[in-house]
Amino acid sequence: MADSDLLALDNQVCFALYAANRAVTARYRPLLAELGLTYPQYLVMLVMWEREDGKSALRVSDLGVRLRLDSGTLTPLLKRLEERGFLKRSRSSQDERVVTLALTARGSDLRERALAVPGRLLCDSGLEPGRVAALRDELRALLSRLEEAG
Repeated sequence: MADSDLLALDNQVCFALYAANRAVTARYRPLLAELGLTYPQYLVMLVMWEREDGKSALRVSDLGVRLRLDSGTLTPLLKRLEERGFLKRSRSSQDERVVTLALTARGSDLRERALAVPGRLLCDSGLEPGRVAALRDELRALLSRLEEAG
C-alpha cells in the first residue's frame, strides 16, 4: 500500500469495525425493543442465561471481565435490569465488597422470547450462517491478538 493510502479512512480496519458495530447494534435495536432491552442490557442477559442452571449467582466482577466492561459502566446497567425485575443484585455474606447477580423468574422467562433474536438478525444480514460464524471467529482471533499485545 502506498504511503498516501495508509491514512485513507476506507483502508482502516478500525473504521470498518466501528461502522459495522454501529450498523449491527442499529439492527438489534428494534428486535431488543420488543424485549424491553437495550443492546448492553442484552449482553448482560446473554451472560446470565449462559449460567448452567440460570439461578447460580455470578459475581459482578466476573461479568465485567466477560463483557470487558468496568464497574462504572456495569452498575447503571445492572441497576436498570434489577428495576425491571430481570435480575437481583446481592452482597456476598462472606465479603460485603463482592456483589453477586442472579436471574429472577422474569429474567429466566425472557430467555424464551430472546431465542428468536439471533435468527432474525442473521436474516437481516443477508449472509450465510457459515460466513457469519467465520467472521465472528476472525473477530475473536483479532481481539485475542490485540489483547495479548496490549
